[in-house]
Formats: sequence, C-alpha cells, structure tokens
Amino acid sequence: MSVIAGQLEELRRRFPGADATPQGDGSFIVTVPGVRLPPGSWNRQATTAVFIAPNGYPVAKPDSFWADPELQLVGGAQIKNANVQIPPFGGGPRLWFSWHVGSWNPNRDTLSSYVRIIERRLQKGE
Repeated sequence: MSVIAGQLEELRRRFPGADATPQGDGSFIVTVPGVRLPPGSWNRQATTAVFIAPNGYPVAKPDSFWADPELQLVGGAQIKNANVQIPPFGGGPRLWFSWHVGSWNPNRDTLSSYVRIIERRLQKGE
C-alpha cells in the first residue's frame, strides 16, 4: 500500500468522502468534503477543502488549499490571504487560501494532520 493510500484510509475515518486523485506529475489532488466551519464566522456550515500532495510527499509538504468559491465571511469582509482563482489542477474557480505550513515532519505528519491545519485556519474566521 502506498503512503497516500494508507493516509487516505485514515482521513476517510473522519471524512468518508475524501479522495486523492493521482496526477501525471506524481502529485495527488486531495479533496475533503464536509469540513465544518465555525458558526457565526462564515456564510456556510461546511466547505470542501482541496489541496495538492506534491510529488515527493510526505517529504515534500502540501502548501495552500482551496475551498468552495462561494465561501464568504459573514458580513462580507475580505478574507485574509485568499482570492478566487482557477487552481493549477483545473476545474472551475475555487477560493484559494495562501496558507503555509510552519512546521512539517514527514515521519509524523499526514494528510489528516494537514486537514487539521486547514481546519485551524478556517476556525480563525478572518
């Protein structure tokens, strides 16, 4: 079993619809539906998070993520370090969060731990 396959199995315990789609360059597009959002901060209760597990993962760490393009802060304030764009992996526009991992240990960190990083960013509600 590959590293991605094993970690995807773990991620699916929390997010049954999670998926990892292999790309021609050796990377994977990881899609995680149903990421809960804090009440009162966002215009939705949940979003789908998407990120790239780059070629060389887990030594090469994920960087940034995308959410549903309609996601907005309650009250319409500008979201920090975010912008709607077409992701490099294609598809329609998505809300891109320029959010970078401060610390990553390929012997410890997993797809699930990266999703927890995403959840912490979304908990900020800014």
